[in-house]
Amino acid sequence: MTASPIELIVLVDEEGHSIGTMPKPEVHHGETPLHRAFSAYLFDDEGRLLVTRRAEGKQTFPGMWTNTVCGHPGPGEDDADAIARRAAFELGLGVEGIRPALPGYRYRAEFLGVVENEVCPVYVGRFMGTPAPEPSEVEEWELLDWAAFRRRQETEGDAWSPWCREQARLIEQAGLHTA
Repeated sequence: MTASPIELIVLVDEEGHSIGTMPKPEVHHGETPLHRAFSAYLFDDEGRLLVTRRAEGKQTFPGMWTNTVCGHPGPGEDDADAIARRAAFELGLGVEGIRPALPGYRYRAEFLGVVENEVCPVYVGRFMGTPAPEPSEVEEWELLDWAAFRRRQETEGDAWSPWCREQARLIEQAGLHTA
């Protein structure tokens, strides 16, 4: 049996330029270094957004509702390829029509002593297939029209990841929330 390779996270400087890598298990803690990530908001053919609740066993923001898929591109990996890889692994889905929504998004958030510190471009696109979640990643999922999604975020507050709440407001302000 071969061991699965350790996922490497791309560390970046303040301008977003790569300055090295670090194994994922060593990145997220109280002094998380600035690194590359992505967030994707994926819609079905009827224009409904697929939202997910992070697995309780996740190191960062366990059990919180969030956008369709988040993750980290590997060294030399294009964001669209990373989104496709994570959507396939986490949800068993294909993706298409991935386009930038908030290319300069960056955030820092802390929960239970773990910090997220990311240069995190945000994308919108479509998913193909029926979600089949990987239990170590996704606890549950729902399809919501945009208005219902935003109502839930505003009424359930801390049940939603801080990046998702902020990104959703920015996506909506930019008029990019329709599939």
